[in-house]
Amino acid sequence: MKCPKCGHGMNEITYGGDVVIDRCTHCQGIWFDTGEAEALKGKWMGDALDMGDPDEGKKWDAVEDIACPRCGKEMEKRSDPKQPHIWFEECAEHGMFMDAGEFTDYKHETWADWFRGLVKGSR
Repeated sequence: MKCPKCGHGMNEITYGGDVVIDRCTHCQGIWFDTGEAEALKGKWMGDALDMGDPDEGKKWDAVEDIACPRCGKEMEKRSDPKQPHIWFEECAEHGMFMDAGEFTDYKHETWADWFRGLVKGSR
């Protein structure tokens, strides 16, 4: 599979033997098949899979029009309702893509996230 943001290859990474995500070899963005992000959010150390630099990930927010790596359809631009500063892309049929650092932020909700949402705004 190719990264929907930068076009480089992606490696399959297994967590706990039951969840397999795809992480870009270049930008370190992560593809989650439907339900995987929510499953990992509740797992201990699930954020260890998000190894990319969050500052580098923020740069990739500018790339908004991307196609689903599974079906090729244009993905929807979304933000997390609880943390609107986290912007990601979603295919309703296949899954979602988060830039480097976004999953770690998504997993750990804090009061600072509310302030970040005011600064960045939602999509």
